[in-house]
Amino acid sequence: MSEKTCLNCGRTSQQIPLLFLEYRDKQYTICPQCMPVLIHKPHTLAARLPGAEQFNAAQPEH
Repeated sequence: MSEKTCLNCGRTSQQIPLLFLEYRDKQYTICPQCMPVLIHKPHTLAARLPGAEQFNAAQPEH
């Protein structure tokens, strides 16, 4: 079994807590510090999360 890493920054669970997510029947991990990237700039993860360029970024509430 390969070591899990944050899909954005590459840090392991030995370095930072990781959260698990499932997308298109595959499991990914992301750290809490990189969650805002997934929420607000998902297109930047397209190389590591296929289809992320199609996500609509969350819009801030005013």
